[in-house]
This record gives sequence, structure tokens and C-alpha cells, in this order.
Amino acid sequence: MTTVSPHEPVLLLRLAGPLQSWGDRSTSNRRETRPEPTKSGVIGLLAAAAGRPRSAPVVDLVELRLGVRVDQPGSLLRDYHTVSDYRGNPLLSSAVNAKGTQKPTSPAKHTHVTQRFYLQDAVFLAAVTGPAALISALDAAVRHPSFPLALGRRSCVPTQPLSLGLRSRTLEDALRDEPWQASDHHRRRWGRTHHHATHVDLPATLDDPAGDDTRHDVPLSFNPHHRTFTTRHVRHTYLNAPTGLTPAADQPPPTEDHGGHDPFALLGW
Repeated sequence: MTTVSPHEPVLLLRLAGPLQSWGDRSTSNRRETRPEPTKSGVIGLLAAAAGRPRSAPVVDLVELRLGVRVDQPGSLLRDYHTVSDYRGNPLLSSAVNAKGTQKPTSPAKHTHVTQRFYLQDAVFLAAVTGPAALISALDAAVRHPSFPLALGRRSCVPTQPLSLGLRSRTLEDALRDEPWQASDHHRRRWGRTHHHATHVDLPATLDDPAGDDTRHDVPLSFNPHHRTFTTRHVRHTYLNAPTGLTPAADQPPPTEDHGGHDPFALLGW
């Protein structure tokens, strides 16, 4: 990929699927999701695509700048779970004995209620930028991933296309110039009430050292025994992006064939 100086290349990722979950805080019985992808979630996806085990360093990925545009916010889904011991034993409590071993619940409790939160029917445009060699390698890795990729949790499978390729613009310009990535149904419904509109204002969050908001979602390590995170500064804005709708009939352009089998195609993704 030939880039245009002085901008570093930008990799665009379309993060879409029936379910997504981007947690930055959780408790033992409750798994939250943010309304947009976290930096730890995007870096985790890129690390998995590149074949990095959880214990591998991610310093180079952490230094990449991230921007996320909300193309289709979706809605919140609460999933009800119960947990029990398959052997029929009482569940353990959070208290420990003198030896540091968890005590059984008293009175005995055999079922524990947990809750999981997901975003359903959401679409995001994520952009990462950094050194040209690394960005190009990540683009190739996302197209031919070493490990299965997920939208925050392993059960949340992304639709195609995931990589939209590289752009030779600033991070913000790349997010602004890319056509609206919402589902065809969502765009057509919007077009019926915004006749002949060629652009749409979409919320976006970008890494910015001078930003007035913070996110505690920068992974220093994905090691299961030593997961650590730090904080980044972000800036919130709106970007006026092209809708991709033809003014005459408010119809989206033909969907590009990216090859391969996409099981979500029939769902309008």
C-alpha cells in the first residue's frame, strides 16, 4: 500500500453483527457492555488476528491511535444466566478460610443468578492508525486471522466484511469520508424521512491527548493471571459522513461481493 505523506495509513474495520459486548468493568455476576467498542476490545481482536497468545506483549498495538464512529447504535440486550456445579455440590462463597480456600455457601446455595449485557443490531466503524508496516500487517491478519475473531466476547461473531482496507488520510478524515456502514434496512428507513440527504451526522470518539474525557480500557497485558489496564484521553465529536443512498429512490448501492460465505447475509448485514 502506497501512503501519502505525512499521514500514517489508517485501517478501517466494520464492527457489525447480531450481538456485540464491549465491557470495561465487570463483577462476578454481572458483565456490562459499553455503547461503543473499547480500545481493549479492538486491540484484542487485532492481536487474535495476528496470532498473538494472551501472554504476548501488546505494547506496539497499545500505541496505535483509535477512533470509533457509531453508524448504528443498536439496542441493549440483557441475557439471564444461572450457574451451578455439575456435580450437584453447593456453590462456593466469596469468603475464605484461614488457608485461603473458599468456603461453601451457608446455607447451601446450588444456583447462582448472573447477568450478561449485549448490544444487538449495532454497527461501528473503527479506525486505527500507526506505523505503515504494522498497519499493513494487521490488515492482512484481519483478512486471514490466526485465531477466531469476536466482537468483545467469543460468542459475538462479526459479519463480513470486517476489514474495509487502508486509507491515506488522517484518522478523523478517514472516519468522516467513509460511507455510512449501517444495515441496508436501517439506511432505507432513515432515507424515507430525510429525502435527498447525501450526508448524515454520526457520533464518534477519538484518541486525543487533549481530550476532556477518559476511558480506562487500554490493555497493558491480556495475561489471564495478570490482566492490567490504564487510562486514555478521548474526544467526542460528530462527523458528517456520506450516506451512500441514491437521492432518487433512497436505495443503497449494490453490496460489494467480498468473497467467501457470509451466514449473516440473509439477515441484511
